[in-house]
Amino acid sequence: MLVDSHAHLDSERYAEDREAMLVRAYEAGVETILAVGIGEGPETMHGALDLSREFRSRADMPQIVVSAGIHPHEARLADETALGKLDALASEVEVVAVGEIGLDYFYDNSPREVQQRAFIDQMKIAATHKLPILIHCRASAESTNAWDDALSLLEEHWRGTGLGGVLHCFAGEYGHAKRAMEMNFLVSFAGNITFPKAQPIRDVAAQLPADRMLIETDAPFLAPVPNRGKRNEPAMVQRVAEQLAEVRGSDYETMALTTTENFYRFFGLSRSGRIPAHRIGTDIGVEVEN
Repeated sequence: MLVDSHAHLDSERYAEDREAMLVRAYEAGVETILAVGIGEGPETMHGALDLSREFRSRADMPQIVVSAGIHPHEARLADETALGKLDALASEVEVVAVGEIGLDYFYDNSPREVQQRAFIDQMKIAATHKLPILIHCRASAESTNAWDDALSLLEEHWRGTGLGGVLHCFAGEYGHAKRAMEMNFLVSFAGNITFPKAQPIRDVAAQLPADRMLIETDAPFLAPVPNRGKRNEPAMVQRVAEQLAEVRGSDYETMALTTTENFYRFFGLSRSGRIPAHRIGTDIGVEVEN
């Protein structure tokens, strides 16, 4: 039993074999995938939701729940129209989080002050819909600047909601994780935890409470060793669980079960990925969690 807590299933890199890729994930033990709805920008952030609905009746595939959000790379596009679209998507029953949102000072594809404004605006939308948030945070080289700014913004604008969230593809320091966990965040590790130079990430993973950890692929990106450089896919989340177990001196089965239970508990989902009762607003053929 595995959960991939962060994958970009709507990526064009799956255009030729998306259905087969999802079947492979299920055959590898992946029960549920959180499909991240950022698309190629605000105009296509509904793509993950569309896929969830396309495949929801398939018994040979993982359950797919989704998020919606405007990535910091596209923060300059977070205008009234884009934010209105996010607000509408956040009301859809399959959407269990807003994200990935946050700050990226490594590429600076949008000005930093624009990223911060978009981050705050999206936190407000998530709070309105009582949804947790998925955080993307990448600092500039040899700095913790984005982490410092992101955590300050979370403490000012998000802590009071109590809704928490997930630090996606965590690559910060232990102190950053600790501050976030104090605000009800979980910490998610991706395939880069297997990279040779990722010892600082492994060191943090070894210290965290077991009930605060998730695993993900960030597929199609960050394929774990030995597939590094190739297209990633949700089936490879197994390798992340194996590495995390090794780092923590645990066994694979325990790590798979722990991270799976953490995911379902945090998002209020059942083992079948059924949508919690408080999120049911329309009859879309999804079983209600009792």
